[in-house]
This record gives sequence, C-alpha cells and structure tokens, in this order.
Amino acid sequence: MGDLKEEVIKKIKTIYDPEIPVNIYDLGLIYKIEVISDNKVNIDMTLTSPNCPVAESLPKSVKKNILEIKDVSEVNLQLVWDPPWDKTKMSETAKLELNL
Repeated sequence: MGDLKEEVIKKIKTIYDPEIPVNIYDLGLIYKIEVISDNKVNIDMTLTSPNCPVAESLPKSVKKNILEIKDVSEVNLQLVWDPPWDKTKMSETAKLELNL
C-alpha cells in the first residue's frame, strides 16, 4: 500500500494551483491520503480560500488525475475547511519557490 500512496503523491504533485506556481501537495492543500483495501483512496484536501476561483474544478482535477493510476479503483475526495489553510502548511520547497 505504501507504493500506491507514493504514486498518488507523485500524481498530485503534477497538479498546480493556477494562481500560485507551486504544486498543490507542496502548497499544503492535501491534508490526508489514505489507501484502503481494494485500491480505494481517500483524500482530504482544502483550498487556499473558500472563495477560491477553482473551488469547483480543482478537486475534480485531483480526483480525475488519481483515477488515472492503474491500481486505483476508486477515489473518495472530501473538501475540508478545518483546519483552515495558511502558509505554515506549505513545504520548505514551496516556501523557497515563493521566496517566503
């Protein structure tokens, strides 16, 4: 299961926030990735703001991209707002990329 989780992370890292030149994983928008039996993946993610212009399309894109992985049979994606996203959720890579 660990290998599949790594594949999911790799796939998520190809998705970028359209307003910030950093992938959504390093941006800290993915709160949980859980691979369960039957190759199902549960994702908890957030957005930088509830009023984010990609609030509709970004979660759909994440789900679609993960479903492209051969061994994934189902993706349950939940958009969560608690805890709210802030810059402390970003990886060091993202902070360096954005000069923070």
